[in-house]
Amino acid sequence: MTGSTAHEERTAAARAVLRRQAVETPSWAYGNSGTRFKVFAQAGVPRSPREKIEDAAKVHEFTGAAPTVALHIPWDRVEAPDGYEALARYAEERGVRVGTINSNVFQDDDYKLGSVTNPDPAVRRKAVGHLLECVDVMDATGSRDLKLWFSDGTNYPGQDDIRARQDRLAEALHTVYERLGEDQRMVLEYKLFEPAFYATDVPDWGTSYAHCLKLGEKAQVCVDTGHHAPGTNIEFIVAFLLREGKLGAFDFNSRFYADDDLMAGAADPFQLFRIMYEVRRGGGLDADSGIAFMLDQCHNLEAKIPAVIRSVMNVQEATAKVLLVDEEALAAAQRSGDVLAANAVLMDAYNTDVRPLLAEVREERGLAPDPVAAYHASGWARRITEERVGGQQAGWGA
Repeated sequence: MTGSTAHEERTAAARAVLRRQAVETPSWAYGNSGTRFKVFAQAGVPRSPREKIEDAAKVHEFTGAAPTVALHIPWDRVEAPDGYEALARYAEERGVRVGTINSNVFQDDDYKLGSVTNPDPAVRRKAVGHLLECVDVMDATGSRDLKLWFSDGTNYPGQDDIRARQDRLAEALHTVYERLGEDQRMVLEYKLFEPAFYATDVPDWGTSYAHCLKLGEKAQVCVDTGHHAPGTNIEFIVAFLLREGKLGAFDFNSRFYADDDLMAGAADPFQLFRIMYEVRRGGGLDADSGIAFMLDQCHNLEAKIPAVIRSVMNVQEATAKVLLVDEEALAAAQRSGDVLAANAVLMDAYNTDVRPLLAEVREERGLAPDPVAAYHASGWARRITEERVGGQQAGWGA
């Protein structure tokens, strides 16, 4: 096979994957949110879950790659008896679906000393009750995944019994796991630190993996690309979890330190490429992989919808590049121990300008080649600025 023929075959295979690629967007990305110190409000921000869905639908309209929107309970709570069913129908009418349901057991005053690991049994019952409520929301919306993240932990040595807190965590996870339907899953997220500074109860992928392994097949690990110490080899974690069949979800963002929640691929696009290469290597881009790819970002300075669109495009670009890696040449260099040649194969793919390829894929699907430009030309930003006046803008806690 000639080099040009092999490249054409890789490009054709890449097109097939890129046409079906899906990146979930989060409802909270469209609301007002920012740093711990200040949130800068923007005109046109949604005031309700329905308006968040409208913005998410616009991202999918212009990218063709964001067909689902994640909800956050109680930020997206609706009270009518058929509220969640109606919300799901509203999403489908606009060309998207409700995706992952995210729980919140970190904002109530009762959770000052933890939620499911709190030393007070009454607080633990309240937290588990909320998690079970989220499964009810999954039932109503047809969602597959429940995302669990806990701020639980301690700030000082001796504050609580570390081992006992793990026992309480395991008990709560088991209760929720038993409530899941046959086609539902829980994905357990981890975070290195903050707001617990001494001992976080789910601080790393190993802790999440150990709990999920004990629970069973419907429990999977969620890797948030911002929840690691600087210098952590995230692609190793991804490779390991894929090999074990325990990688259930990604939360994409970009950071300089930890959990900065910047646009995916903005701070270190090469890291995103390396991560996506291991995703591909482990079968995570296969149509039946089951991995949920989601953005988990908050936009404080930049306009929200274009930032989400740009993030989806960044994930697409990283994916396109890994799909162009010459696997045969890479394997040959690895077998022969040619360190420089192996690295060069990866770098050749990374340095490829895949924007023309992605533009062609979009045009083949009837989309504009430049989603950001298409969004700006659509007039949606002007429309929501003019129409979304009054009321309470959505943000953290709403």
